[in-house]
Amino acid sequence: MDLATIIGVVGALVIVFVVQALEGGHAGSILLIPSMLLVFGGGLGAAMAGGIMRDTIGVGASLQKAFLAKVVASDKLVDDVVKLAERARREGLLALEDAVKEVPHPFLKRGLQLAIDGTDPEELHDILHAEITAKKKADKAGIKIFENMGGFAPTIGIIGTVMGLVHVLENLDKPEGLGHAIAAAFCATLWGVLAANVLWLPIANRLTRLSALEVDQMELTIEGVLAIQSGSNPRLVAQKLRSLLPPGGKPAADDKGKKAA
Repeated sequence: MDLATIIGVVGALVIVFVVQALEGGHAGSILLIPSMLLVFGGGLGAAMAGGIMRDTIGVGASLQKAFLAKVVASDKLVDDVVKLAERARREGLLALEDAVKEVPHPFLKRGLQLAIDGTDPEELHDILHAEITAKKKADKAGIKIFENMGGFAPTIGIIGTVMGLVHVLENLDKPEGLGHAIAAAFCATLWGVLAANVLWLPIANRLTRLSALEVDQMELTIEGVLAIQSGSNPRLVAQKLRSLLPPGGKPAADDKGKKAA
């Protein structure tokens, strides 16, 4: 599991409360339920109004993915494809029918099954790319709701502050409570800006990054499946697929190939 989002969000929140303590305040002065309810509940409602119900229902799954997603190394995927290419070259494409059941990558498994079933290479290419297009659209819809919440949260926080100040003006005849009331009013703005910049927008960026990584691996898989289907030399398959890896993924794969040699 990649812990970047958990560490980033928790770390940012800890810093906020540490700074609050260093300035002589205490956590209870900003942990105000009305302000938090308005910002988080109102932000979700506003984002829901700008989409469809299916997008909102998927928020929980998107949050789980953002915090708990496991990032699969692309070089591991390349190694798996090369092993399959070696077996297909040695025993024939139909020999992979048993191996497909043990393939850990669902997209690779579907692509291999299409190849084994005798699907025309061009048609196989179109089918798998259509799946990538559908995934991009689904991911974009899931990301959009967090971007919307990030956009609405500061404004809703300001609404909360205005509501609080209205309450303050209604009680000018009670000066002893004005300081606390004004501070409470500005907490809504604090939570609006905090939620947008520490939670919703970083989560949207995280989901965007995960989607890009998954799409890259799916495109890598398509190249691998087509190479296996055409009976390409496994060594050439390895070189071609590793050339498609991002710079950070190439050294490990190249080193592994040198050791194997």
